[in-house]
Amino acid sequence: MTIGLLGKKIGMTQIFDPQGKAVPVTILELGPCTITDIKNKKSHGYEAIQIGYLKVQANKLSKAQIGHFNKWQISPLKYLQEYKINSLQNFKIGQNITINDLSISQTISISGISIGRGFTGYQKRHHFSRGPMSHGSKNHRQPGSIGAGTTPGRVFAGKRMAGRMGGKKVTIKNIHILDINTDNNTIVIKGSIPGKPGNIVSIYQK
Repeated sequence: MTIGLLGKKIGMTQIFDPQGKAVPVTILELGPCTITDIKNKKSHGYEAIQIGYLKVQANKLSKAQIGHFNKWQISPLKYLQEYKINSLQNFKIGQNITINDLSISQTISISGISIGRGFTGYQKRHHFSRGPMSHGSKNHRQPGSIGAGTTPGRVFAGKRMAGRMGGKKVTIKNIHILDINTDNNTIVIKGSIPGKPGNIVSIYQK
């Protein structure tokens, strides 16, 4: 991993390319993040860095979290994320990571929590077709048969049915960076990403 950052989604807009075509873009505010822990193969069996984002009052955290930050004399941070890396040479605890390490036209992967849709039916959740709407049909939005009869006498796990939709972690890979503003710690990326404006997102590149 070259760089990993935490931030939040600002919102979406559009820009025009040199040919005059409108391109949908998303604006993200990333970092600055602080390295709060370094894990090596000797102590943990793998190499990774833990970064923190968004300063917060100490009374908003647990005693274990406060002790972790006091150990390295780091200001309390609300969000923590771990990124596996190949080499620990260029990292040290307390070091700040910013968008200065990113460049335009690079591709990154972004993870976030998708918008929750609540409890939804099978048509909205799985894009099933509806039943006939006339001639006495009583199967308009019903799922139909869900089992195979006496044998096996049960519904198989994973059956596509009504249930909670959204609110899950989603990762979008190979998103292009179109612009970087180091003064405001913001970047402009092509297309959309999961979640509502204000949601916390995690980016990384390989």
